[in-house]
Amino acid sequence: MGEIKIHSDQKYIDGLVSNDSRLIAEIYSKFVPKVVGYIKKNSGDEAAARDLVQDVIMTIYDQAKTKNLQLSCPFDAYFFLICKRKWLTVLKKTSKIRVTNEPLLGFVSETVEDEVSATENFEGRMELFKEVFQKLGDTCKQILQLSFGGISMDEVASQLEISYAYARKKKSLCVGQLTKWVQESAVYNKLKEN
Repeated sequence: MGEIKIHSDQKYIDGLVSNDSRLIAEIYSKFVPKVVGYIKKNSGDEAAARDLVQDVIMTIYDQAKTKNLQLSCPFDAYFFLICKRKWLTVLKKTSKIRVTNEPLLGFVSETVEDEVSATENFEGRMELFKEVFQKLGDTCKQILQLSFGGISMDEVASQLEISYAYARKKKSLCVGQLTKWVQESAVYNKLKEN
C-alpha cells in the first residue's frame, strides 16, 4: 500500500483552516462560478447556489480541522463533485424536476471519487451527531458542549453549579446515551457500510 501523494491544491484546504483571505477569495473567484452555473442550469438560482457553496465550504473546513483532510486530487474536481452531489440530493428531496447530469469533462478519477465519498461520509456523520445530540436533555447538552469545548470537568461543574463527581458521572451517562442512539440509527449503519 503506497503513501498518498498530497496534491498541490492542498493549499486551498490549508487556506480554509488558517482563514487565509487570499486563498479563500481565490476559491470563490476560481471555483464557485462553475458551481453557480451548474446549479442555475439545474433548477436553482444564485441564492441557492451561494447557500450550498457555503455549506460545502463549512463541511470541508470541519473535516480539515477534525480529520486533518489531505487532498490527493485537484481541488476543482473535488469541490465541484461535492457541490454537484449535494445539489442533486436537494433536488431529489424537494422536487420532481428533471436534472441535467453533465459529466465532469474527464477529470473525475478514482481519487476524486474517494475524496468526495470521504467528505460526504464525514458530513453524514456530523449531521447524524447533531440530530441525535438534540434528543438529549438540557443538562446533558450543557455538560457535553462545555466539555467538548475544551473546558475541564472542574470548570464544567463550577459553571453548572454541580459537584465534580456528578458532572463526571453525568457526562459518562450522556456520552453513553448519545453513542447508543447513534449506533441504533439506520443512518449510522448506512454510513458504516460506506
